[in-house]
Parts: sequence; structure tokens; C-alpha cells
Amino acid sequence: MPTMNLVPVTSEDYRRIAERKLPRFLFDYVDGGAYDEATLRRNVSDFARIEPKQRVMRDVSNVTTNGMLAGENCEMPLALAPVGMGGMLARRAEVQAKRAADAAGVPFTLSTVSICALEEIASVSSKPFWFQLYMLRDRAIVQEILDRAWDVGVRTLVFTVDLAVVGERYRDVRNGIAGGASAWGKLRAGLLSYLSHPQWAIDVGIKGKPHTFGNLTKYVPAATDPSQYREWVGSQFDASVTWKDIEWLRGIWNGKLIIKGVLSSEDAHSAAEAGADGVIVSNHGGRQLDGVASSISVLPGVRDKIDGRAEVLLDGGIRSGLDVFRAKALGADGVLIGRPWAYAVAAGGEDGVENLLTAMRRELTVAMALCGVDNMNDINSDLVVARPR
Repeated sequence: MPTMNLVPVTSEDYRRIAERKLPRFLFDYVDGGAYDEATLRRNVSDFARIEPKQRVMRDVSNVTTNGMLAGENCEMPLALAPVGMGGMLARRAEVQAKRAADAAGVPFTLSTVSICALEEIASVSSKPFWFQLYMLRDRAIVQEILDRAWDVGVRTLVFTVDLAVVGERYRDVRNGIAGGASAWGKLRAGLLSYLSHPQWAIDVGIKGKPHTFGNLTKYVPAATDPSQYREWVGSQFDASVTWKDIEWLRGIWNGKLIIKGVLSSEDAHSAAEAGADGVIVSNHGGRQLDGVASSISVLPGVRDKIDGRAEVLLDGGIRSGLDVFRAKALGADGVLIGRPWAYAVAAGGEDGVENLLTAMRRELTVAMALCGVDNMNDINSDLVVARPR
């Protein structure tokens, strides 16, 4: 079916439309992973091995997906994950996604390297949002950004720890946004890609300005486009960060602290010992070290190691409400979705994200009802069977 006639329902539907609407370099930036993208694929395929157990003749006339994430009530245990350069996918896309998340009753997480600044997102509504931060070499900048986040009402900080160095992402190299491309490759990824996507060029390229990393404009005043900011951010990533730095962060941040990028039970234990309120089991969407385990495959071990000392969330591979059910059954308190909302905002803006979240909540409701449970607290490992690869 041609994508122009497609009525989108699933994450894959939105992905197909986004691929048509976005310049190739932007679609590949969102869609791609590290090296040969084995982990990216495994994140998704490993969910298919988790079979729900259908149970009948239970009273499921009042199924509710309501839950709690980071101490906040939500309509389902799901948050929009931070997506770097998200505002390039649609006009002021992070603003549109925040509005959609508000309407769906779930948290939105703003990336450090978002196009829209903290203050612009805060102006959307009085509903709080989460903020994601990297440990930068300049700790004074870290402190200042945290102060700005607190001043606009952020009370949940998502701190990403799996970016000591940037993963080798071949699609970005081929498209000229990570260095290494030929002059022809850069032209094809730049001007020619814009010309072949005139709707994006007008709506985002012209009407969606400024194309700067809003949270960092003050610190890179000479930069005029995202690629120049990327270079500065890359130089600021601090490969010397240890759990002692997390203890320092815990000492200056008075809100919830969630550590994102945990992929082993040992690191989960260290995060809890450093004072984290939660951990996000994540391999950065398969964008860092290719070949590592899928997020869902290591979730049970992390859950057991944490043993209630911190909240356990999962990021990576969630593509449906049924996947939310599966993650919950294997021990997640909640999940984050990145690529699905990125595809949806590129395909349909605010309405696309809101419709995607509505569909995922409906899928979660159906999964719960057909497995014989009517509230999130009753979802457990007895309701699924994990088949071997």
C-alpha cells in the first residue's frame, strides 16, 4: 500500500510515512543504529519471543491502565523518551510532542540537545515534564542547566550514562552528519535532500527556525546550525565520569534522579548505591555498542538486583501497547518510547503523537483484558512465557 494512502495506526505505519516525508539524513539519524544495527533489531525482535498467556472467564469489565512514574500519576506507565534534534523532524516538534503527551496523560522528556529550549517547552502548559542531561566537562554549565530546569518546574532528571564516547553510526557517516562523507555525499544529504522534500523544507527548514540546540545557545554563541552544536557537545562528553560524579549530581539535584543507560545488574546496583531514584534499562536504542544484549533480555536480572531500592524503567524496542504489557510482566515499572514518537511527529505532528499514544493505550487495555487482569499491579511474569531464540 502506498504510504500516501496509509491511515497510520502502528509505529511501523508512522515509520513508513516519516521515511517518505523526511530528508534521508534525518530519517536515517532517527531510524539508524550503531555498526551493523544488530542490537537495534534485537531490541524489537526479542519482544516477539515473549508470549502472553491468554486467560478467559475473568471479570475485565473495568480495565484501567493508570499508574505511577517517578512519583507522578499517569494514564499508562509510559513516557516519551528524549530524542536529540527532535525539533528537526517537524516544526518545533518537541513542543508538539509535549502537547500530545499532556493530552495523553504521560510524561514528556526533553533532551539536552533538543531544538526547543527548556523555557519554550515549559510555556506549553503547567504540567511538569522530565529533562535529560549528559555529564559535560564543564560542571558549571551542568549546574546552570540544572538550575534552569528547576526554575521551569522540572522535578525529574534523566541522566544518561552510556555516552562516554559516541557510537559509530554508519548511516550518519554515509550521510555526512558524522564526518567522513565525500563532497557528493554531503551534497546529496544536504541541498539535494532538501530539494526532494519541499514540504519539509518549507514547514521545518524555513518556518521551524531557529535550528539551534535551544538549551545550549548561550554556551555556543557562534554556532548557527545543529551540526556545529554537535561538534561542541561531542567535545564536552566526559569519558572520565564515574559513580562518584553521580553522587555529586545527587547532592545538587533535589528532585527525582533517574539513571539512563544501565544494561547490567552490577551497574543497576551501583546506580542505586549512588542515590538514584530509578534506572532505565537501555542500550541507547542500539545506537552505541552494537552486539550488546537487548534491553528486554536483561530486564529481569536488573529487576532482581534492584530489589525494590529504585524504580526500574525500560527503553528500547517498545513498539506497541502489547510490548508495554510484556515489559511490565518481566518487571518494568514503566517504559519509555523514543523512535515511535519521533516517527509519529514526523508523520503527523501533534495529532500523530497523540493518536499513536491512544492506540498504544488501547492495545495495552486489550492485552490486559485478554490475559485476565484489570489493573497494572496484577501484571506479572505468570502472564507471559519467554521462548528461547
